[in-house]
Amino acid sequence: MKILVAIKRAVDPNVRVRPLPDGSGMDIATAKMSINPFCEIALEEAIRLKEQGVASDVVVVSIGPVNVQEQLRAALALGGDRAIHILTDNPLEPLAIAKLLKPIVEREQPGLILLGKQSIDGDNNQTGQMLAALCGYPQGTFASKVRVVGDEVEVTRELDGGLQTLALRLPAVITADLRLNQPRYPTMPNIIKARQKPLAVISVEELGGVAELRVATESLVAPKPRPLGKQLATVDELLEKLRKEAQVL
Repeated sequence: MKILVAIKRAVDPNVRVRPLPDGSGMDIATAKMSINPFCEIALEEAIRLKEQGVASDVVVVSIGPVNVQEQLRAALALGGDRAIHILTDNPLEPLAIAKLLKPIVEREQPGLILLGKQSIDGDNNQTGQMLAALCGYPQGTFASKVRVVGDEVEVTRELDGGLQTLALRLPAVITADLRLNQPRYPTMPNIIKARQKPLAVISVEELGGVAELRVATESLVAPKPRPLGKQLATVDELLEKLRKEAQVL
């Protein structure tokens, strides 16, 4: 079975970003970039399925400018077999991304499509669901456990009230949640091998182009700094402050 993994280039989660002075966006010009953490978890799951003998081929796809290839090479170093770069310099919304991924799914015919549940920059949590709808495939979102059984895949989902297990007929779309696995680190030999792995570049025009943005960011404002906390000696002192300062009692 072939697995297609869609990844996104995002600001490294350890980097603290700030809005630009004019509030038009985030200042990420010199920020370190990485594979979006949820996408990295999706990739790790695909690699584990291959190591278990469930999958034979892991194809990684990403969309964006030329420097997206840094993350695709990193994904190949982690265990992907080959990569596809959909080249565009334009910002894209989740529906446009899903529409670009759909022809890749039609070309590659994967048995399973894995994505992160959301990116840590946009926090939209929409692309996986939209891609499943466009392809007409069943979907399992917020996956914390994945098990392929015959021509089905069991997906355990994390819900507010507990866990839900679904049986999806393949091919299917799954979005990875935080507790699905712990991604590995690439080894130096695999980083070197990744330079020789196939990486195909496709323009958005070859895939039918993209629609104009329908959502405009009007402003971005950093949150107000929180006041420092206080350590109180007694419960009575806490209750006094809740009554007089916070006025919540």
